Amino acid sequence: MPLTYLVDIAQTPAPTLEEAERAAYIRRLWEQLGAQPELDEVGNVIARLGPSHGPALVLASHLDTVFPAGTDLTVKEQGGRLVGPGVGDNSASLAVLTALLRDLDPRRLRVPLWLVANVGEEGLGDLRGAKHLLEKHAAEIGAFVAVDGYLGLVVTQPVGVRRYRATFRTAGGHSWGDSGPSALHALGLAITALYSIPLPSHPRTTLNVGTASGGTSVNSIAGQASLLLDLRSLDAGALAQLEGRARSALEGAARQAGAELELERVGDRPAGDLRNAALLRLAKQAAASLDLELRGVASSTDANAAAPHGIPAIALGVYVGGNAHRTDEWVQPSSLNSGLRLLQRFVEQYQRSPLGR
Repeated sequence: MPLTYLVDIAQTPAPTLEEAERAAYIRRLWEQLGAQPELDEVGNVIARLGPSHGPALVLASHLDTVFPAGTDLTVKEQGGRLVGPGVGDNSASLAVLTALLRDLDPRRLRVPLWLVANVGEEGLGDLRGAKHLLEKHAAEIGAFVAVDGYLGLVVTQPVGVRRYRATFRTAGGHSWGDSGPSALHALGLAITALYSIPLPSHPRTTLNVGTASGGTSVNSIAGQASLLLDLRSLDAGALAQLEGRARSALEGAARQAGAELELERVGDRPAGDLRNAALLRLAKQAAASLDLELRGVASSTDANAAAPHGIPAIALGVYVGGNAHRTDEWVQPSSLNSGLRLLQRFVEQYQRSPLGR
């Protein structure tokens, strides 16, 4: 069962942009299961199964977690649940994908199947692994499925995301002996201006200043201050419009406070059409065969990376859990077997469908 692999995967560190240790572990594990996985230029682990020709079905689970290096990743059993940082997102999905490989007979595959453990899905990873895979292999891929999230949910609509780091700089100085502008003043004006931008309720569009920091001491004029800004929308046009207004707000705050502004885009998760109607039907058929109902949702996942390439894509959940991105995240162990059966049925349905020809 997938539980065999879950604890070891979850207890192997994989902070975003530092996934090498977990990637090496997954690669060894997949080799032990008879695959010949490769490590690509950005650190993705890729196992190619079945025929060598034809558009491939890609099943991809991200390696990285939101937890920094040094986090205690010990997984504990509490009340029949497994609890620990990242035990669900996305260790549980990696465990299910590994169990799929273990139980698979590649000789029975009619179309290529690629299993991928990819880097850079969380935070400032900016879908680095999925973007690289799709940009390099778009012509070889027939469909992309991000194996990620809770059992019973399927992401059908991508939430587009733009992220910026805005840094304000001034000369700084002594709070009594000098009188120049403060970078924190600019930061405050910027946050006020950003949250004054009107947001449409349809399509849903959001703005969030996730972190803000600056200054050195109570008796110093702040010479530097910065924020991280997250902009999201279901519509590419609405997102572009919000992005323009946000940039203007930041630039205006810098001018008003007399500060210099350094603006860096640190995230770009595309919105758009995932062309997934046929793929969704297959997923629902697979779920129905297990008396499981799938509910379509909108989210930002590795599936976003497929939108610019016109490749059908969804994100499919395979475990029951909760408290994602918290140190007390939990997973219901028995749910992994259900997730495995769902993934197996989905692969079978795909092989027999027009998408798999």
